[in-house]
Amino acid sequence: MQEITSQIKKLVTKSVLEHDSDSIALSGGLDSSILASCTKNKKMTAFALIAKDFDSTDLVHAQLVAKWCDLQLDVTTAGVDDLLSAAENTIQILQVFNPIEIRNNIVVYLTMKAAKESGFESIMTGDGADELFAGYNFFKRLSGAELEQDLQRIWSVMHFPSRAISQSIGIVLHTPFLDDSVSEYAKKISADLKIHEEKRKKYTKWILRKAFEGDLPESITWREKSAMQDGSGTSGLTSFLDGMISDSYFAEKTKHYAEKDQIKILSKESLCYYEIYRKYFDAPHKLGLAETKCPNCNYSLKFGAHFCRMCGSYPI
Repeated sequence: MQEITSQIKKLVTKSVLEHDSDSIALSGGLDSSILASCTKNKKMTAFALIAKDFDSTDLVHAQLVAKWCDLQLDVTTAGVDDLLSAAENTIQILQVFNPIEIRNNIVVYLTMKAAKESGFESIMTGDGADELFAGYNFFKRLSGAELEQDLQRIWSVMHFPSRAISQSIGIVLHTPFLDDSVSEYAKKISADLKIHEEKRKKYTKWILRKAFEGDLPESITWREKSAMQDGSGTSGLTSFLDGMISDSYFAEKTKHYAEKDQIKILSKESLCYYEIYRKYFDAPHKLGLAETKCPNCNYSLKFGAHFCRMCGSYPI
């Protein structure tokens, strides 16, 4: 195992140092913190996004990592109006109305926008670590064989919205975990080293944590996986929009879109995003030619997909 952790650290560090990025998106989660730890001796600025009107957990962790790694930290605090405006821009870029994808990528959009407006030309993100090293919490429920199979499926369909967002904003994106040297080695590591117990507790990305446990504070190395929407606080939009949209309006509009666009809208938040989406794009059932369609929005699905990128339906 020592040989594996040593090789992971060597490959990730080399990849980070070869990327000529002048800023980093830092949430204080494991992936971005590992990248930050590899940038020591490089002059970089870290950017973090916090929703000021909702509960968030990222700020204290991002501050700790920035201090630990001697990075300047620029924190953007976004109010509800900022988040809703960013949601519209994110929907235009990604061409979906999936609430989870929108809430997560509002964070990406506003972080990259802040870096661009501050004069930075490029930004580094932790994209790929969750997919390559089994970072999602649902992986804990799978057996070794099931995990291996699911990882193979995910590697065949994985996508990263940050690419489209960076192109739209005009900032260069650097993703060290997705470099061939790192990704190909990670794919060869046994699944039982990715989901593994430490002190009687099961962890995701266990082998990645072990590789860098001496380079980061323990509270960061063993921090539980937190989605961007939760750590930043953008998940608060769900309850906010639920309170803002009346039951009668929701009933009227869901009936209207079911008849007109052949779509089932399952929440008030989805309705809000769908109405923004329809300002710019056709109804999902008119897009794509695949035989397999989402049962809720009739969008064409890729082979092997277990969820609908367009509306967020899961499982399908």
